Amino acid sequence: MTANSKAATSKEEPGHAPLSVANTASNGPPDAPPPAYQSHPLGPLSASEITQSSSLIKTSWPSGTEIHFKIITLLEPAKAQLMPYLVAERAGQTPLDIDRRAFVVYSLRGTHNVHEAVVNLTKNTIESNAKLGPFQHANSDGEEIMAVEKALLVDPKVQAEIAKLKLPEGTQIVIDPWIYGSDGIKDESGKFYDDLRVMQCFLYMRDPNNSSEADSCHYAFPLPISPVIDPVTLEVIRVDILPTGLDDKVEPVKPWLPRPPNEYIPEAQASLRTDLKPLQVVQPEGVSFTVEPFSEMGRLIRWQKWDFKVGFNQREGMVLYDVHYNNKPLFYRLSLSDMAIPYSDPRHPFHRKAAFDLGDAGAGIMANNLKLGCDCLGSIYYISGVLTDGSGSPVNMPNVICVHEQDAGIGWKHTNYRTNRAVVTRQRELVLQTILTVSNYEYILSFVFNTSADLAYEARATGILSTQPVDLDLSHTPHPYGTIVHPGVLAGYHQHFFSLRIDPMLSTSSAPILSPSTGPRNAIAYEECIPLPFDPSNPSANTHNPHGTGYTLTTTPITTTGGYDLSPSTGRVFKILSPSSHNPINNHPAGYKLHIPSMQPILAHPSSFHHKRAEFADHSVYVTKYREGELYAGGKYTNQSRGGTGVRSWADRKDQLDADTGDEPVVWVQFGLQHVPRTEDFPVMPVETSRVVLRPSNFFEKNPALDVAESRQEVNCSVGLSETQLGGQGVVEKVKELGERVLGVSLGGSGSSGEGDKLGGEGSGKDEQVLGGEGGKLAPCCGGHA
Repeated sequence: MTANSKAATSKEEPGHAPLSVANTASNGPPDAPPPAYQSHPLGPLSASEITQSSSLIKTSWPSGTEIHFKIITLLEPAKAQLMPYLVAERAGQTPLDIDRRAFVVYSLRGTHNVHEAVVNLTKNTIESNAKLGPFQHANSDGEEIMAVEKALLVDPKVQAEIAKLKLPEGTQIVIDPWIYGSDGIKDESGKFYDDLRVMQCFLYMRDPNNSSEADSCHYAFPLPISPVIDPVTLEVIRVDILPTGLDDKVEPVKPWLPRPPNEYIPEAQASLRTDLKPLQVVQPEGVSFTVEPFSEMGRLIRWQKWDFKVGFNQREGMVLYDVHYNNKPLFYRLSLSDMAIPYSDPRHPFHRKAAFDLGDAGAGIMANNLKLGCDCLGSIYYISGVLTDGSGSPVNMPNVICVHEQDAGIGWKHTNYRTNRAVVTRQRELVLQTILTVSNYEYILSFVFNTSADLAYEARATGILSTQPVDLDLSHTPHPYGTIVHPGVLAGYHQHFFSLRIDPMLSTSSAPILSPSTGPRNAIAYEECIPLPFDPSNPSANTHNPHGTGYTLTTTPITTTGGYDLSPSTGRVFKILSPSSHNPINNHPAGYKLHIPSMQPILAHPSSFHHKRAEFADHSVYVTKYREGELYAGGKYTNQSRGGTGVRSWADRKDQLDADTGDEPVVWVQFGLQHVPRTEDFPVMPVETSRVVLRPSNFFEKNPALDVAESRQEVNCSVGLSETQLGGQGVVEKVKELGERVLGVSLGGSGSSGEGDKLGGEGSGKDEQVLGGEGGKLAPCCGGHA
């Protein structure tokens, strides 16, 4: 597992400047006061604040000390301090100032000494600076990974093993460095123990017949050589030889046997489909959302009664704060807290293979620079970020979040069969999407809002399987630990776990009753549908259920922190409730229910390091009592972790949860997939999707989407096709004719590249200047727009 080294090491790419609003925030003389919004306590760190933080750390050490910065990110204020600020801000009052702080993790170059510090940016001081204890290791980064790859390619021990393969002349070796994992085992000599940070590296090669192709799928050519390296000293500790049979037997490295390539790039395919016609997303009157800065790097988004703040950081990537619907508070903070991908192969060294992509590297530093017309379709607003490199200098991360609307089918419909009148509305969604590249895998992560007051979190997995070598003569033999997806290529069984952290503040009042220190009082419960008692042998006992058809609903409050599971047989549904807010129709407490997809809990034994480290992977739901600093389900430091510092440990405190006394719950929702690879997953995997939905339950008096306008053909401009028109030019002309009639503008000839800018009504030009992606302008809806 590696970070996106290109994003981590490169400066801003040409043509992708930060948003114009962010540029203007730091202009002016150095001693000029910052704009008021720049000091917002939830605003992601600006470039100048990253520089300020690293400078303070550097000056705290003797001159000449070389420092490798791992993380410089916003340290969010305590909830007890921030909630009154947010309430005052929403009320239009001037909140009390809150000092801005940065959280810094760094190491001294050439050593395994890792430190964490808190920098008070407002006072320009270091408030704390401490060395971490044993088994607390910093994340990896792009600079480090590139250095590891270069060191391995010239190491004599590695080269000696590669030479035994007798590879074709000109072969290009490719290296995937992985976080080592944990097993607690010392080697036989007693000289090695995984208390120091190391990396397990897997070797591949490009297609030897096309070795100059940099995008060749090297995962089709795994090699049986796996060095272990110290990323600090770049010393190769040992070279493991991988088992390639059905058991754990390790054979000496033998000459490589030819096998065919398996490429994913389009130019390597025999042919591409030519009958897939263009499908364009066009919003002729502009988008329905607005965006404004609440800090130099933070954005406030409003859409269809929703409003929320968007942040971006190194560990979690995209974070949402202060989420409201129709001015009613819903969620204080939402983020993907953690990920774990444990593998099933029990053989050395695969038994340690377990990626914690957010803690081991970081969702922020692995975020893609999203491209218009490729990653997001339609009218797109981009949000950029800024992180740190190893020297403590700011690194621009352009276009890491895309914001756009999409049609999601019918929202609601009813046909009165007596009058034959049908009333139907379309469901519109607002999508905030980020994409991570984690060496071989891609994760497409989205918050999705809709007009029915639902909020969903969606994770889609794609990219390339992490592969390992298997003997060619076993291609048609079932393997106990994976699927053979290509000659000589085994894709191991593994599980994907995501942990969504939900910090609620539900209330139906815009001025909610606050708990003593944090926010609106909330509680957690689960509901189940239970059949009524029925005894066919004793009809007299079935007074309330004489026909055996009855069932009822039970509600179980969660009054103690712990881990909880779904129950398909009882239809168990977890709910976040506001005990002080009662629905005026039925007097039920207002709430949001959680639609959670079922998952198979982690299969590793509870005594294993896989299980100990992935503290969130054994239950679909964890409920904890709010404490400052408890943000990451796997613990703050996951690299070669030992467990005991994450959500399972916090839940095991068995804290009491009583909304009346101000005990604020935090809900951790786990979801994911059991990945048994298929040949169809190779050489690149079609997306697999999991979605968690937060849906109002007795929060409103009626369907909150009743005021969505009825779906009408005059607006939607759909086209009915006859058999003769299918795929013909007549369709294009009909769309053009209908669009011109509705919009009152010329759409130009078919295939026109310059007339698209005539789309849009009054005011669209202003919107294009305000809602910008590249250069502060509205991202165009198709290639023909300027």
